[in-house]
Amino acid sequence: MPTVTLNAKSVQHLKPINGRLTEYFDTEAPGLVLRVRPSGRRVWCVLYRHRGRLRRLTLGNMKILSLARARERARDELYRAGKGNDPAAEKQAAKDVATIGQLAKLYIEKWAIGVGGIAKPRKRSWKMDDNLLRSKVLPRWKSRAIEDIKRADCIALVEAVADRGAPIVANRVAALLSKMFNFAIDRALIEAPGPALRLPRPGVEQSRDRVLTEPELRHLWGEFEALDPVFRAWFQLRLLTAQRGGEVAAMRWEDVDLDAAVWTIPATVAKNGKTHRVPLNASALAILKARQPDPENPPVGARHAYVLTGARGKRQQAEAAAKLTVENFVPHDLRRSVASIMAANGIPRLTIKKILNHTERDITAVYDRHSYDPEKTAALTWWDGKLRAILANKSADVLPFARVSA
Repeated sequence: MPTVTLNAKSVQHLKPINGRLTEYFDTEAPGLVLRVRPSGRRVWCVLYRHRGRLRRLTLGNMKILSLARARERARDELYRAGKGNDPAAEKQAAKDVATIGQLAKLYIEKWAIGVGGIAKPRKRSWKMDDNLLRSKVLPRWKSRAIEDIKRADCIALVEAVADRGAPIVANRVAALLSKMFNFAIDRALIEAPGPALRLPRPGVEQSRDRVLTEPELRHLWGEFEALDPVFRAWFQLRLLTAQRGGEVAAMRWEDVDLDAAVWTIPATVAKNGKTHRVPLNASALAILKARQPDPENPPVGARHAYVLTGARGKRQQAEAAAKLTVENFVPHDLRRSVASIMAANGIPRLTIKKILNHTERDITAVYDRHSYDPEKTAALTWWDGKLRAILANKSADVLPFARVSA
């Protein structure tokens, strides 16, 4: 069968050779095949080997699956086959998926967690998807047939969530339904375009710019002290280091060097996928040393590898935050407030960006291998002193960073 470099125009004009079914193999995505029938029907397939046997998986009709999407799907399926999966067998099994409950389970297991497995999911927010499915979608639709769900049903569900006072959550539900039904289309469980295409988003989302005042910081610190020790440390370390809540909760003892006063956030944990070194100021070090395991009687088990065992659960984090009484406060305000106070006191924006581990989009960032550890250390040391002064209501006694470093 012919091997050609397919493009968006040529796939429309390829014809069966000698009036017989013809398979055109793509040179750009090896394994991808366009099957052209005498009737003119064009179907994408991917060929792979499973346990030495040549297998074929039908991806979909060319009318609903573009060349670019077919190549992407082919690469995904070949990768999965390379890991020992049998995509064709899985598709056959998926034909037994008839209800929304079954689709939700398949979506989480085969797409959201996906080829990387639980340790490195395809979708970082798969747990949020799972929670939304369990709390917002399945209570209404679990036993309903997939093919019975219409666009009006999707709109009604999204609006019901918004009407209960959660318009932003309704946006998340709309996005989830769109992704899940697109997954169902890819699995040939329903026909395109699906019922969730371009669902309206009822919530107006704006970038939050809340910066905590000094009295609010003092009040919050006092409330942190009254929390369970794990969450007291979780909130305090977030404020002292300006790092993300998930990254602080995932801190492991093996990533902390108390002697060097450095915490290294692995690429697998950092939001931007880049290893990040966080200098530990004196207050952060004191909290960590107080939690250090007894070397004479070290705890056993994987869960004890974490500095803040018990702080990683989203529900537990939300319950701890609910005990704090500062009006309109969310935990991420801590990180934003640290950055804002630093900027207002003359710490260079590039140093703040390095502390926050924000991705740099400037082309020069590719060549910038300087770790900025000295600058980050100086800034976080200054912040430790500034925060101590704020908590003692003596903030005016601390000089701005620009004057201290001059």
